[in-house]
This record gives sequence, structure tokens and C-alpha cells, in this order.
Amino acid sequence: MPPLIVNTFPEHSHFAGRHLGPNSSEVETMLKRMDLPSLDDLIDQVVPPGIRLQSTLNLPPARSEYEALGDLKTTTGKNQVWRSLIGQGYYDTVLPGVIQRNVLENPGWYTAYTPYQAEISQGRLEALLNYQTLICELTGLPVANASLLDEGTAAAEAMAMAFAARPKGSKFYVSEHCFPQTIDVLQTRAEPIGITLIVTDLEQIDFSAESADLIGALVQYPGRTGEISELSSLTGKIHAAKGMVIVAADILALTLLKSPGSWGADIAVGSAQRFGVPMGFGGPHAAFIACTDDHKRRLPGRLIGVSKDSGGRAALRLSLQTREQHIRREKATSNICTAQVLLAVIAGFYAIYHGRDGLQHIARTIALATRTLGEALKAAGYQLVSDSFFDTITIEKGPVDSKPADWIKKAAAEKINLRIDSDGRVGLSLDEGALASGDWKKLANVFGLKGLEDSDHSIGIPEVHLRQDDFLNQPVFRQYHTETRMLRYLRHLEGKDIALNWSMIPLGSCTMKLNATSEMLPLSWPGINSIHPFCPSDQAKGYTEMTQQLEKWLAEITGFAAVSLQPNAGSQGEYAGLLAIRRYHLSRNESDRNICLIPTSAHGTNPASAVMVGMKVIAIKCDDQGNIDLTDIREKAEKHADQLSALMITYPSTHGVFEETIKEICEIIHSHGGLVYMDGANMNAQVGLCSPGAIGADVCHLNLHKTFCIPHGGGGPGVGPIGVAPCLVPFLPGHRYSANQEATGVVAAAPFGSASILTISWMYIAMMGPDGLTEATRRAILNANYIAHRLRPFFPILYLGKNGYVAHECIIDLRPLKEKSGIDVEDVAKRLIDFGFHSPTMSWPVPGTLMIEPTESEDLAELDRFCEAMIAIHAEIQAVASGVFDPKDNPLINAPHPAVDVICGEWNHPYTREQAAFPAPWVRDRKFWPSVSRIDNVFGDRNLVCTCEGMDAY
Repeated sequence: MPPLIVNTFPEHSHFAGRHLGPNSSEVETMLKRMDLPSLDDLIDQVVPPGIRLQSTLNLPPARSEYEALGDLKTTTGKNQVWRSLIGQGYYDTVLPGVIQRNVLENPGWYTAYTPYQAEISQGRLEALLNYQTLICELTGLPVANASLLDEGTAAAEAMAMAFAARPKGSKFYVSEHCFPQTIDVLQTRAEPIGITLIVTDLEQIDFSAESADLIGALVQYPGRTGEISELSSLTGKIHAAKGMVIVAADILALTLLKSPGSWGADIAVGSAQRFGVPMGFGGPHAAFIACTDDHKRRLPGRLIGVSKDSGGRAALRLSLQTREQHIRREKATSNICTAQVLLAVIAGFYAIYHGRDGLQHIARTIALATRTLGEALKAAGYQLVSDSFFDTITIEKGPVDSKPADWIKKAAAEKINLRIDSDGRVGLSLDEGALASGDWKKLANVFGLKGLEDSDHSIGIPEVHLRQDDFLNQPVFRQYHTETRMLRYLRHLEGKDIALNWSMIPLGSCTMKLNATSEMLPLSWPGINSIHPFCPSDQAKGYTEMTQQLEKWLAEITGFAAVSLQPNAGSQGEYAGLLAIRRYHLSRNESDRNICLIPTSAHGTNPASAVMVGMKVIAIKCDDQGNIDLTDIREKAEKHADQLSALMITYPSTHGVFEETIKEICEIIHSHGGLVYMDGANMNAQVGLCSPGAIGADVCHLNLHKTFCIPHGGGGPGVGPIGVAPCLVPFLPGHRYSANQEATGVVAAAPFGSASILTISWMYIAMMGPDGLTEATRRAILNANYIAHRLRPFFPILYLGKNGYVAHECIIDLRPLKEKSGIDVEDVAKRLIDFGFHSPTMSWPVPGTLMIEPTESEDLAELDRFCEAMIAIHAEIQAVASGVFDPKDNPLINAPHPAVDVICGEWNHPYTREQAAFPAPWVRDRKFWPSVSRIDNVFGDRNLVCTCEGMDAY
């Protein structure tokens, strides 16, 4: 037996070997098939030499999974998990174990993509329809979307809705009782688009005198200091002045209090965080928004609607997509990135598991404890701001010789955080966690109370404020209260969806790569998920250290001077980056610089984000190879030299190639006083090979849910931090609860946005190290070019670089085949479902094409399986074109084929059941059965239904 050599390891012993799909042998096979001598040679052919980095990334060496987890555990161990009663929109909650294990920690839920292919997303769509129904029921409003990012940005979106309804208005009023972080986000959003924000006591405003300029008003319900106010008369006054009423409501309080819809609110927003979602130092959390029927077409984000499939069965889909940025660009009313699907799903399941009675029990328990505490405080001589409250008490003044500093000190001794308001008053909010643990009773020691025992079991909320209507009577909220039933319901829905734990999701621009288990594990650690975002800084030292390391690493990778982690979506990163550019020009007294040049190939979020910061969009042409037209950009930069603010550009290009002229393009913009914003959607082709900063960009957002391994979560969570050049560092987003406490340029409610999931990207970078990150980029480029090579004999590759290669994604053109056969790109997308695959990106950036991005995580067998599926589909298209298949009845136009259609009843198609269901040999061994057939999109938009009455009702 040969001796064991301990200093040699197989490549999969290191994390990079686990993350990268093709091993060294498979890489050699792929290169040989492509007639390339080496991977180095391919990279030299793909990436222009003028932008290549001349040194390796200056990052710590790769750590093993065990080492990285240990190091992160040590770092986050510096966080102190106190009982935070700070409230203000963030509360400790108890996530049922059945939901934690089977949703939050389950890749079948967290690795799925946005449900654009509805036939293989029915589980997620049903969960989101449940969530929408929950929000409609609690707010008393008929239409709700499938979540937004956080309460602050939801309020900003609602303000934008009101502005769109009243475009001649200029004043938006905000109650002084709203959360301060929400007001800060509103200030950021209002200024660039010309809205005057007025924060005041709304009861003192004569709205009848404001009707000409009034947009609307935002109120908090209950208020920031805990008061429950009667708001119907105020609503009437605002409506009489033609303004809209927006309510930021507590979702748990709405199980007891009158719904906003019942007293006339037009829009309700808030956070679903306290329905089972951990605080996580600020996120990710699903916000909610609901509105009256009059405003449903202005509602931002994704709206799940009920339609029907080709068999007449009820089926779910994304409705009213004509509002969205990928269609309407700068005229959009909906941002496709503003969603937190996984967290909305969790909140919906939390409500289903508890049901109406369970939710009201939790709410009543909190209200009862709050009343008990309030009465004890008053009996001890404390003066409270309000005598009517749900969960929040604010102390105006203590008894003689009792000072706020003493309360804070005694609370610290009990490891309890209280809220200290800017006016010096002290407040606290009770929550599910405080009640479940019994920690709330320690407040007796803090305030010198005799005890906190309830006497009459009255929650103390005046009858006039309590809701009298029935709600949450739909079957889904009444059936799943045992763990057995809930477990099976979760598994039933999971089985309707294709996620990365089933097969490759080859979506161009979306980078659906491995979300490794070791990267995900820290999310369940209390030191990560149980920290309040506004806790004292000395309790979050671990978060501070981790975020500073991540900022430094991302700055090194991007070649920038500094990074902000606050933006909690790619769309927010775009907004924050453009806002920094705008503020830079204003600081130089160049307010006239408001022109933003954007290539016609750009992602739809680009022009929409530019408009949101007050810029005027001018399109730049692209040539036949998909590159920016140098002549056109030079002419327009010169024409608008005095007004030029920015160029927005994606690199590699939206068409999937490295443009050779990128540095020249940046120089043109800089020579005319503008700055360059680089969309980081395609950073998976840059890391370790080139960088935005070295290329010449001034700001770039990163999709951590793409390149840096945070999972897509079915369409959220996401993180979109920005890196900036030195001139833009002073204009990064601030926050009143961050270290510098400057509430300027605030784009998210929490200082670090979706802070808890930053640990995923930290783990990824730590385990890959500089060499692993670079190799990931190289193999992503290899995989894309391998697919392009295999499919080129069957489908034209629409855009190629100078040397005939693509970057990390490729676009195949189906338009010539459609002309011959009538089969279009949607038919191909749906037929791929029968093979067990999610479709590539469909008809973007070019109609009638598929954009394919395999990522570095897919091995040769999976790449070949996908290519063989596409080649088989090509043969079926040819069979239609040649007349072998009936052009009106064939496997493509009838796809996908659910089991009920294939197995049950008569089969009247001219092709066999086997051809329908088992189009390739491997499908027999591993068949994914879609739960519905082709969905009727038009029917769903014309007959909009966005709540569940039990699927049988449809």
C-alpha cells in the first residue's frame, strides 16, 4: 500500500473546488472541444488587454469552510444580544421552527428566481398570493402587492404614487409622529423630483387652504410614541382638499385596531417583519403596500394575480407587468427589483400557521402587558405621553428624584435596551420575544415598580379604536395550525417550483450561482439575526467589524475608494449611485447638469432610476455588434456638455461582450464634465480580471445577490451596495443611526440595509480568496463560451466580441427560426420546462432572443444536459417548419405538459404522450412535473384578482 502523502489534496478539498462546477479534467475537455490550447488563451481572447489588472487581488488567503465559519463566529461573537425594546419598526419575534427549517433554511425556497416563468413558480406564487390576501385583510384595502423592501422605502413609493395622481401638487405632509428613519428616506426621495416635504403636527394644518398644492399626507398608526389616534376626521379634511392619505401601519396592531381602509385611507404601508422575520440588524424584511382600487395600476412592485391555464384551470402569474421598468423604462410605475419575496413568504406562512385567532392572541398578549406596565408606571408617579397604546409607551417625566439616565443604567444592568428619543424622552416597545421570554417583567426593576401582574385581563385599548369586522376567514388561514399539516403544505408548494436545488437556472444578467450551505448557516445564529439595527454601537461591534471588512474587500475588488452597504436592492444601488453623482454636481454649483446618457441596450431600471433622481434621459445608439456607437455618444456628449451629468453603462455590455472602447467612452464623458455610472449586473465577468475603478467608472453598484452569492430568494432578498471614486466618497448614503449620524442621502430604513445577509458575501469572499474569485470569473467565461460553441450550429449567436467570443453570457437568436416555423421564444421557454429546466432570460435585451448565463457553478454534465435540451428543441422546431409536426398542435406550442394532461383522459394530439412528457432520456429518471399548463396572460390582466378565496373558488 503506497504511503499517504498529507500535503496533497484533491481540488474539491478547498471551498473553491466545491463552488466551481467544472473540475480541471472537465475544463480540459471543454477547451479541447472548443479547439483552445488553454483557459488563459480563452481569457486573453475575451477580455481586452487594455483593461486587464496587472496584479492579483489584495485579499486575505482562502479559508476553509470550517475556518471561515469559526472566524465569523468569533467576529459576530463581539455582538451583544440584549433584549431590545427600542421598537420603531423593528421587533423581536418568534419564528416557528417548521417555517425556519423548511423555508428560511431550505434551498428549495431560497434559491428560486423571480417568478417570471409562472408555470414553474406556482408554489411561490401561491405563497405570495396568501401574503397579498393577508395584507388586504389587515389593511382593509382591496389591492396589495407581493412586498417592497422596507417600511421607509415603501412610504417613499407611496408618496410617489400620490405625486403621480396629483402631478400639479408640490407639498407632501408628514406627521411628526412618524418614525424618523422613514422621514429621512422621504426627504431623500422628495427633493430630486421637486416635492416639498413638510414634517409637522397635522392637526394644526388648515388643509382647505392647501388644496392647490397638496399631494397628500403620511401618518403613523399607532404613532411613534405609542399613541392610538382617531384619524378619520383628519382623513376627511385631507380628502376634501383633494389630497391622498397614506398610513404607515403596524401589521400586528392591525389584528386588533380598525383597518386603515375602514376610516378612508388611500394607501397603507408598513413592515411585515414582526410576522416571524428576525430583526437581523435591519433586514432583510418584507414591506407591504396596499391601496384602493383606483390606484392599483400605479402600485409599485410585483402583483400576483389569478388567471387560468390552457386547460381552464386556475393558475397564478405576475399581473400588470406593463407597469414595469423592463417594459416602460423611464415611464415605469413599478420597479421590478423592489421586492423581498422570501421574507414575504415567511410572513405569510407565519400568519397561516397562527391563523386569525393565534395572531390576535399574540397581539392581545402584547397589548395586555403594555397596559399592565403603563398602569404600574402611572401608579408609581411616571407621566406618559399617551394613555392609549398598543405596544409602545413613552415616558414624558418620571417621579421626583427619578431621571432618565437612571432608567437607562438600570435597564443596562438587566441587558435591556430602551429607546431614547431626540427630545430626551424615553420609550419602549414590547414584542413577542419579550413576552415569550418573560424579560418584559424585568422592567419592574428598571423603573422601581412593585410588580407587573395583570388584574382584569383588559387590553386597555378604547372600544372606539378596535376593529369589529371579521377577517382572515379564507380557508388557507384556517387549515394549517398543526405542524403536520403545515409541514405538508410547505412541501406541497415547494414541489411546484424549479429552484437551483433541481437544475441549472441559466438566466442571462441574473447570475444564478451556487448559494453554498456554509454561506447560509450564519443566518440562524442569534448574534446575527437578533440584533436591533438601532441598538447602541458597542453592542454591534461584531457587525461593525464584519461590515468594515466586507467594504474593504469589495473596494479592492471594484478598484474604488469606498463602498456603502446601505442600498438593499440593485435598484436602490442604482438610485444611491446616481444620487451621489447628483449631489456631487450640486456641491460644485453645477445644478444644470441633469442629462444622463444611457445606451438603448440598457436594463430598464437604468432610465427609471435616472428619472427618480431628477435627471433627463437621452438614449445612445448601439451598432450592429451591440457596442455603444462611439460617434453617437461623442456627438451627444458634446451637444450637452454644459448639462451632462452622467453616463450609465453596463460592463461587460448588456449584450454580453467586453466592449473594446470602454476606456475611450469613459474619457469622452469625463472630458465634458460628466461622471460614469457602471451597472454592476455583469460583475461576474470582471472579478479578478479587471475592475470598474481601473476602467474609468466613478461609481458602480454590485448585486451581492448575483456575483457575491446571496440567494435570489424567489425574487428577493437582494443587496446593491455602491463603490465610488474619491470625489464621490462624501456623498455616500448617511444614516442618523450610523457612526457618523448624518441623515443625508438616506436610501434605506436601516444603516446597513439588509445587514444580516451581508454575512453570506463575507463567507463567499473569505472562502474563495483572491485566486478562487478570479478562477470563478474565468470559469464563468469558459462555461458561457462552451454553451455558445455547442449551440452555434443550431442557433445564431447574436453578439460576439472582437475575437469571436462572448463574456459570461451569450444571446441566441430565435427570430430566423420563428420566420420559418412560427415557433417563438416563449414556446421554447415553456418547452424547456418539459426537460426540467428554467428558461434563460427571454426577449431581453433583444426581443425574440434568449440570453444564457450558466455561471461558474455548473459542471460539464449539467451544461451538456442543457445544450442537449436546446438541440432537441431545435429539432422539434425544424419538424414544425418541415411539416412533420402540425404548426397548430405540436409539443412546443402546447408546452409545458402537466401530468394531469398527459396521464388523464383522452389524448388528441398528433404527437405521443411520451414525446410530450419525456422528450429526452434523462427525463425518465428525473422528471419535473409542472402543476399547470400554459397560462393565459391576457385573461389575468383583464380579470385582475389578487387575493385568495381558496383556489377552488376560481
